[in-house]
Amino acid sequence: MAKKNVASINIGINDKDRKKIADGLSKLLADTYTLYLKTHNFHWNVTGPMFNTLHLMFEGQYNELALAVDLIAERIRALGYPAPGSYKEFAKLSSIPEAEGVPTATEMIRQLVEGQEAVTRTARLLFPTVDAAADEPTADLLTQRMQLHEKNAWMLRSLLEG
Repeated sequence: MAKKNVASINIGINDKDRKKIADGLSKLLADTYTLYLKTHNFHWNVTGPMFNTLHLMFEGQYNELALAVDLIAERIRALGYPAPGSYKEFAKLSSIPEAEGVPTATEMIRQLVEGQEAVTRTARLLFPTVDAAADEPTADLLTQRMQLHEKNAWMLRSLLEG
């Protein structure tokens, strides 16, 4: 069997830590992609008196998520590991359940709040490993992701109050 031609990676993070970080980022990628798909689905299928508001809000969120999956996958690659990229892999790694059927607008909002919060938790769980490895680029990525998802969760949650 031929040996893989893999270039050595020496970025100041040992192989074991790079693997743990890449595994954690793979979960973050799966959660982000699943939330992207759910948000896009809801954008297409939302109805009701808040249609225009929600349609536009969901569009902004799924567009941002589409950019985020690329950033996360590229960080996994920079650490020297393949990024997951199939529905099967994402389903196995994600903590976010898929939407079933077409929920009401209120239920869509509730599910998206839960999804935004789930992505934040997944990112936060990776922080101790990233900090211990002094992986500042990943820490920066995680901080930006958490800040955005916490803000989105708050904005969506605000629509449920009243």
